[in-house]
Amino acid sequence: MNSIYYFIGAGFSILLSIYIFIFGKGPSHELIAIFIGLWAPTVICLGIFNTLLGIHDEMCCAHKRIEEKQSCSHER
Repeated sequence: MNSIYYFIGAGFSILLSIYIFIFGKGPSHELIAIFIGLWAPTVICLGIFNTLLGIHDEMCCAHKRIEEKQSCSHER
């Protein structure tokens, strides 16, 4: 998934949190706004985690290709 989607999601979370904090009518709208505002760092961390998993997968595939090339050259 493209990293821009994570930043859009985090931005939407912050905007929704501000909207609920200012215009909320419920008895605990401040707490709900803070809870929604905490989604933003979570979404960004999820994006970083997915990026790191992608890098790890690429490194594992490259390592396997290198090992295969080395084992083929030793057999000759």
